[in-house]
Amino acid sequence: MNEKFYALPQEKQDRILNAGFRVFSKNSYKKSPMLEIANEADISKSLLFFYFRNKKELYLFLMKKAEEITLEHLIKSGCYQESDIFEMMYKGLLAKAELMKKYPDMSNFALKAYYEDDEEVKDELQKIIAPYKSIKTNTAIPRLDPKEYKEGLDLELMYQDMYLASEGYIYQMQHQGEVDVDKVVSDYRRIIDFWKQLYKR
Repeated sequence: MNEKFYALPQEKQDRILNAGFRVFSKNSYKKSPMLEIANEADISKSLLFFYFRNKKELYLFLMKKAEEITLEHLIKSGCYQESDIFEMMYKGLLAKAELMKKYPDMSNFALKAYYEDDEEVKDELQKIIAPYKSIKTNTAIPRLDPKEYKEGLDLELMYQDMYLASEGYIYQMQHQGEVDVDKVVSDYRRIIDFWKQLYKR
């Protein structure tokens, strides 16, 4: 699938991906013209159609690609192997920071696509999104040993609070214009260390 696209050098693939993420993140599906994406990627419109038959194919490909790229970076970061919840979250943030450098508009695109209701893509989008709706990824608590934390602490609430604060911080940074990724990482390290002092024995 998409053999012609994958035959391209990685640099050109990333240019097309970033162009698609950027244009679709700024507009609705319907109001995102292929010509604008082609211009953003610095290729001709006909060449873009050579790689993707139509706008719908490109849009759904970008959604699947965002999922694939994110999972790949999270696995590579080692966050899923980390036993310490604070270091797990920090490593996850490092993976997201790397993604922000390589694909600065990807998370905004994914968020916008999550709520896209255009009839042309809605049903197939929901098939991609469905697994994330059916499991409580955002609220499931990792295994935590109560002995490591302050007595009487609600560990599930602690984790949810940290998770939401982390997501909110990243969201806020992304909507303040160009993101200083190094500052995000530095700030988050301080936040993680603060949480450790606050919650651990």
